[in-house]
Amino acid sequence: MTAPVPASVPQPVDLLVRGAELVATMDDRRRELPGGWVAVTDGLVSAVGAAGDPPPPARRTLAATGCLVTPGLVNTHHHIFQNLTRSYAPSVSGSLFAWLRTLYPLWARLDEEAVYVSAHVGLTELALGGCTTTTDHLYVHPRGGGDLIAAEIAAARELGMRFHPTRGSMSLSVKDGGLPPDSVVQDPDDILADSAALVAAHHDPAHGAMVRIALAPCSPFSVSPELMWATAELAEKLDVRLHTHLAEDPQEDDYCLAAYGRRPVEHFQDLGWGGDRAWVAHCIHPNAAEVARLGAWGTGVAHCPSSNMILGGGLAPVAQLRAAGVPVGLGCDGSSSADAASLWLEARTAMLLGRLRGGASAMSARDALEIATRGGAACLGRAGELGELSVGAVGDLVVWPLDGIAFAGALSDPVEAWLRCGPVAARHTVVAGATVVEDAAPVHHGLDDMLRRHRTIATAIQQNP
Repeated sequence: MTAPVPASVPQPVDLLVRGAELVATMDDRRRELPGGWVAVTDGLVSAVGAAGDPPPPARRTLAATGCLVTPGLVNTHHHIFQNLTRSYAPSVSGSLFAWLRTLYPLWARLDEEAVYVSAHVGLTELALGGCTTTTDHLYVHPRGGGDLIAAEIAAARELGMRFHPTRGSMSLSVKDGGLPPDSVVQDPDDILADSAALVAAHHDPAHGAMVRIALAPCSPFSVSPELMWATAELAEKLDVRLHTHLAEDPQEDDYCLAAYGRRPVEHFQDLGWGGDRAWVAHCIHPNAAEVARLGAWGTGVAHCPSSNMILGGGLAPVAQLRAAGVPVGLGCDGSSSADAASLWLEARTAMLLGRLRGGASAMSARDALEIATRGGAACLGRAGELGELSVGAVGDLVVWPLDGIAFAGALSDPVEAWLRCGPVAARHTVVAGATVVEDAAPVHHGLDDMLRRHRTIATAIQQNP
């Protein structure tokens, strides 16, 4: 019979990341620990220490010598399926509405295999860019396409990524006064029934959950007011979050004024969405009163800097939103409008655009890091659980290299160097204490085969639109 281990002997943790140049914890005190380390046990952070604190014994150790360690980055808005039409040439110029009209017929060809393969590729791309938790707004559900949300959840589980898919929907086609063609809209009763079934099958409300579902009617120009209202009621009943696009483009203002006699934010409120259960994508064009209203509600905003620039949407008032108390996170947005899915790139771009709009002191690298971590956690209703390295938070972190030509001379501030130098990708990406990227490569095998499958599917989708 094995003798009991004395209480004074520390038990080994599952994973120890040690020897960092700096650990930026992003905890409530925003502690930054030179020479720091992070311990993870049972998928959660079990201890954090500085250079002078003795680390615990560990079953596995990752060296972070010369690196910056941050919490895992949180992606609050994406359309992963769009990597099947990445930088599609006929759509590269024109307004948001023209862009959508060009691509809707291609996306009508989605099925389970296309969504599974695109999710596998897209989630791997996100992990390489330091993302550990991502949402996905899948709003195209062609007739006969199958269970698309389950297909992408399967890919996320295989890869070990923390995943918040949102059950997107469109119910207003062109014949109803909306923007999408008939081929990609659904009956509202079918949408609501499928939404409830997905929550029952996949949503995990527990601390440290790997999969959570949100409900996400697409936009005021693709969903009826009745469906928006019914979806808000269903989310309240099921206690899940709400997501949609809002105030993305001046054409949206024009559409809402013509169709409903009110601006998008007022329309949003009148349909029962004005509250802290919801977070919205883009929010480029709210006026000052609307910014204050969003802050009072606690409605989150997914800031999508690259997509906003590619589609010419404008400069979102990020500093004003944050000052008003709006939780602001980062979003890569779809791979047909941002084209690259790197949260490091989005964080850097957010920093630069913040300075362009508000001056050189308007946004620092630390502000951008906060948006990419704690801000994203707040948007997803998981503040204190995601986006920080503190005891009891999820064991999601990124080890960022700060060496080579790009960082030569960057000696004074590792956090500023992280975004102002580069480009940089993750050396190690850890989700729930397990590596999904190690030594700058995905740990999951079969990526080359998946890329071949992806090319075949993308070619078929893009032919003869």
